[in-house]
Amino acid sequence: MRAFTYPTFRRLYGAQVVSLLGTGLLTVALGLLAYDLAGPDAGRVLGTALAVKMVAYVVMAPVMRALVTALPASRVLVGADVVRVAMACCLPWVGHVWQIYLLVFALQTASATFTPTFSATIARVVDDRDDYSSAVAASRIAYDLESVGSPLIAAALLTVVSYSTLFVGTALGFAASAALVISCRRNINGRSIKERPTSTAESFGGRTFAGCRIMLARGSFRGVLWINVVVAAATALVMVGTVVFVRADLGGSATAVAVALAVFGAGSIAAALLGPTIFRCAGTSRPMLACALACVIGVGAMAIWLGASSYITLLALWAVLGAATSIISTGTARVLRDHSTDADRDEVFTAQFSLSHAAFLVTYPLAGLGASTSGQVVCALALSALALLGLVGAAYSWRPATATRTANTRPANLRMHPRISLTMNRATATADER
Repeated sequence: MRAFTYPTFRRLYGAQVVSLLGTGLLTVALGLLAYDLAGPDAGRVLGTALAVKMVAYVVMAPVMRALVTALPASRVLVGADVVRVAMACCLPWVGHVWQIYLLVFALQTASATFTPTFSATIARVVDDRDDYSSAVAASRIAYDLESVGSPLIAAALLTVVSYSTLFVGTALGFAASAALVISCRRNINGRSIKERPTSTAESFGGRTFAGCRIMLARGSFRGVLWINVVVAAATALVMVGTVVFVRADLGGSATAVAVALAVFGAGSIAAALLGPTIFRCAGTSRPMLACALACVIGVGAMAIWLGASSYITLLALWAVLGAATSIISTGTARVLRDHSTDADRDEVFTAQFSLSHAAFLVTYPLAGLGASTSGQVVCALALSALALLGLVGAAYSWRPATATRTANTRPANLRMHPRISLTMNRATATADER
């Protein structure tokens, strides 16, 4: 990938990888800690901890952005890593369930500060559009590989050490991330603080919701908000429903569950590798809308699958959904970068981080509670309808791009003044890139 020709990106990517490794070890260790404290109620504890995580992502991301808006990106990233190191070091000493919730909230608040700032920094560091697509694709692959690799590494470590030692590995991962950020801090801060538009006159509340206002005001970003719903619906079906579909409907083993989730990840990785080429050839919005349609059909097809219950068909659907959600996620980052500036990019990426997770607060309960109360068929159809709503909303929000292309279409044999022709060609190219 051409993004790795940027030295600063290589170091930041290394920071992301070791940070994700630490997060993966934390996930395994937290589950074991919950079992030690709560026994058979460990599932309830973990479910509550995940809910706390999502609330931290949705609520605290914009709040923290408002608090650190005057700081350079490097200080924000390093500060978030330092907080995560401290929280990870506290976890081995936890003796009560409420302490888990408190530390998880603090740790995930730091992550909600780190992640959108990191994404906005990558958008500044990798200035070429196609290279940026490669950078986003590499980041997506890192997430997918972490979900597979971290449990394997944790399993290997647990053969020689206790699970509390995994918290040490978590802390080391976050510390290594901070060190890599410090090593390239001169290149990631963008414009100096003095050159940035001051926001001291704006109220704290105004700064907190600045990114949300920007995203609601621009049609390109409103389309992103709608398409977030599509990704949330498809992902919730896979993450919540896989174990039920495989174990209850097919009578499969735990290994079959793992294989199904791995196929979803493999589809995501394959699409991430192909994504830069797809966007270079077809623009941004058209592949995203096509993949959103694939998600709508794929989620709806589960209602039919439940009557046939074929494992091979399930794997095929999961591969399609993994690829489709990956393309949408990569395209979303392109839209955010292309339609934001240095003055508002951090706010835009933070708002996207917060609002995209808000969609999961709707789809995760729908996929879990809906299936247990109304039945799996009704749940699949409801998620498909929700995804269809997101698709229609995104297509409607991005419709000016289609209108502009139509208005700029002219007969091939029509001769125009060279300057007028050049202007129209540029307008058409700009519309096609949306």
